[in-house]
Amino acid sequence: MPDISITMIIVLCVAAAAAGWIDAVVGGGGLLLLPALLLGLPHAHPATVLGTNKAVAIVGTTGAAVTYVRKAPVDVKLAVRIGLAALAGSMGGAALAGGISKDALRPLIMGVLVVVAAVVIFKPGFGAAPSASPVSRQRVLLTIGLAGLGIGFYDGLIGPGTGTFLVLALTALLHLDLVTASATAKIVNVCTNAGALAMFAYQGMVLWQLAALMAVFNLAGGMIGAGMALKKGSGFVRGVLLTVVGALVIKLGFEQWG
Repeated sequence: MPDISITMIIVLCVAAAAAGWIDAVVGGGGLLLLPALLLGLPHAHPATVLGTNKAVAIVGTTGAAVTYVRKAPVDVKLAVRIGLAALAGSMGGAALAGGISKDALRPLIMGVLVVVAAVVIFKPGFGAAPSASPVSRQRVLLTIGLAGLGIGFYDGLIGPGTGTFLVLALTALLHLDLVTASATAKIVNVCTNAGALAMFAYQGMVLWQLAALMAVFNLAGGMIGAGMALKKGSGFVRGVLLTVVGALVIKLGFEQWG
């Protein structure tokens, strides 16, 4: 365990719990967890911060995924197929991250987020209920390509809001309600987190003692968040979704022009 004050450990544990809750409901918990770790570990190598973040997040994500699978109508096989594609995409994105200007990509991503927010606001039925018609094989393959490879690539290249993008893509492409989309996204996130964590662990870039402590709180937050989403339904998820999208736009805008 690095030399961290008791006060900072408490702050990190609270942040882990809150991030787990946000991530379970609609994705985007990294918006809170990663900055908290950067604040608590100012002298750590960036890769160590990222590796510790993954070690914490995978526990809460797994707990949320299990909670969802037990109570929501999730197609686990499809979710795993999308997750494996996302894992491959994230590896490709990470490999190219050093050669692409993230400053050039942020305005594009912000524009997409603003359009997404507009759709959710002005189309109240978005994700309110699943489609009654079956999803075609072509649409499933499109989802694996876009939500899997595409968003996985984004995760490796930039990262913030990956879970939120997954929820939106799964809702739009597979015509899922927001609760089922969140459940499916959690399984995909488990796959991508596992791959990233394995790489960071192999490189010795994980603070396991700190991660284990924070993971307990992240797990609790994730399971509570999943339970609330299941209980309160798509309207609740929709409200959290708009809040997280707004936070993403502000964060990216600050990084671009702040």
